[in-house]
Amino acid sequence: MYMLLKQVESSLDQLKALRDEGKRMAIDALKEFGNPNTDPVARVDQFLEHIAIRPESMDPAGVVYKLEHILDVRNERFLDEVRLIAPKADDVQLHNLENLLEAALALNVIYKVIRHYYLLGKKTLSYYIILQLQMQLPLVIREAKAYAGALTAFFHGQPIGDGVGPLVAAKLMRGKEIKRIAKDIVAAETEIEGRKAYVVKAEGPGARVGKPGDAVKRIIEEHEGKIAAVIFVDAALKLEGEKLGEIADGVGVAMGGPGVEKFKVEGEATKYGVPVYAVIVKEDIGDAVSPMHKDLYVAADNAIERIKSIIRERTKEGDTIIVVGVGNTVGIGQ
Repeated sequence: MYMLLKQVESSLDQLKALRDEGKRMAIDALKEFGNPNTDPVARVDQFLEHIAIRPESMDPAGVVYKLEHILDVRNERFLDEVRLIAPKADDVQLHNLENLLEAALALNVIYKVIRHYYLLGKKTLSYYIILQLQMQLPLVIREAKAYAGALTAFFHGQPIGDGVGPLVAAKLMRGKEIKRIAKDIVAAETEIEGRKAYVVKAEGPGARVGKPGDAVKRIIEEHEGKIAAVIFVDAALKLEGEKLGEIADGVGVAMGGPGVEKFKVEGEATKYGVPVYAVIVKEDIGDAVSPMHKDLYVAADNAIERIKSIIRERTKEGDTIIVVGVGNTVGIGQ
């Protein structure tokens, strides 16, 4: 028991150091980019304790839109909080700072949860609580280090691994007219392999994810369901032993997150019978939220070739398709 407690205590110290570094970096970024009128430390401390309560799902009817409402309120609250703390930040910096604070918040939650079970196990002298905690800690530390890497990316406005989907979309829409079609979402009309293509991504280069589900739903409805295919490009967690940047394709909506946007696309695609395909770029959690690795940048071009292959095989010339680059578009413009 004593040996296990010492091992957990050592990891807890490491998590605390990561949490403190995240808080320090958030405060430094707010001071540098936001030029606050008062010391932001107290507001940052308050932000790091923020909670979001999920809606009641005992009666599941309509729970997705209840969750969407809660998430919308949460996102606006976070942005308003950053505006108050950093009044001089421009729009791009505002979203980067908000994501930086969210990464710091995640580190704070991880540290506090691990501390809770450590103290609980120590107080009750429960061998099984401490043993389970010690067994899980390597994975927890790995996830915490990934969020620590995200702090650097958001501080400097660098693309992250999760931005490989928006990077693919940005390459496909380059040089075309860009229009905003949903909240924090832009689209461009182009031609791919003789097909009319609507390419969709979050509006960059600020750290946004947007509402791609609303964008896809709008395009499908405007064409009265006459869409030959919707192709999603997103990062996906790879298994140990798989190569970073490896490309895989399949069917279905490749979109992470709480599931609200995915729900919208699946409902609309089912309503009109629109085929949905997925192209995923494999990476682990550390790669996903850290500055983009060269292998992932190269993988974006490979993903484009896979998209073109799907278009040639599954659609006909003259068809209309939609390509959606899913992910955080920090550091990636249009």
